Amino acid sequence: MFPIWILFTLMAAFMQSWRNAFQKQLSTTVDVYGVTLARFIFGLPLALIYLYVLYQQQPVETATTFTMKFWFYVGVAGLSQILATILMVLLFKQKNYAIGVGLAKSEAIFAAIVGVVFLSEHLSLFGWMGVLIGGMAVFLLSKGGQLQQLSLPTLCIGVGSGLSFAITSLLVREASLELLHLPVLHRAAWVLFSVISFQCCIMLLYLGVFSRKTLQAMLQRIGLTFRVSVCSFLASLGWFTAMSMQTVAIVKTLGQIEILFSLLISTYFFKEKLARSDHWGLVLVVIAAIMVIWA
Repeated sequence: MFPIWILFTLMAAFMQSWRNAFQKQLSTTVDVYGVTLARFIFGLPLALIYLYVLYQQQPVETATTFTMKFWFYVGVAGLSQILATILMVLLFKQKNYAIGVGLAKSEAIFAAIVGVVFLSEHLSLFGWMGVLIGGMAVFLLSKGGQLQQLSLPTLCIGVGSGLSFAITSLLVREASLELLHLPVLHRAAWVLFSVISFQCCIMLLYLGVFSRKTLQAMLQRIGLTFRVSVCSFLASLGWFTAMSMQTVAIVKTLGQIEILFSLLISTYFFKEKLARSDHWGLVLVVIAAIMVIWA
């Protein structure tokens, strides 16, 4: 049987490529905090609807119980994702944007290292090779040959974003594992709803007190804000479900196929040409994806 986590990962990568494109558009008129909130604000009702429909389609007799560890993982994961998103949006404004985003996309390597060292996760040799090849692919696709042009702020922001995304993903999986009495889809749905609820409360409270003009700017771009939210919700649904089934480093390495989707969008919708290094990078992305699937 074809592993279902692969399908969820591919869906997540595809929707995230569109989410990033819409997010970059929104960042031209809305500040970094508003763009971050846009990821969650319409995702909350969608997550609630998904959870309700899931229970209607697959009723669960077992009572749902949440441990203190679960809420700790949810809180730290939510804050880490907010920080990662803020740093990613800041990269849009850097001169070395492509290189910085490439560093942020090294999330799979960070997840592998942190997961193995601190969370007792295990990767086979084949899996490690796939993760490392995926890292090389990101290096090429982010114009790694131009590292001499890399500024210290871009380096710090990119690495900080990648590490924060990795921590988010690892803790999402840990939160899901706290709900082992539930089927895997229900576990992922509860984690998704809990994380988005926490993030919406934090961001709305902050902006309501300190930056109401940001909320007004979002309201003026409500259509684009909605598109960011929908794509983000579907991407998170895919990531959270896949990571409830499989090791984070493996999921995120396969998820680097997002780069292929992004480049295809750039080529066919924005008529941008690919450099030779992009072709080699894409080949390595595909090789890395195949390796982690077989791992």
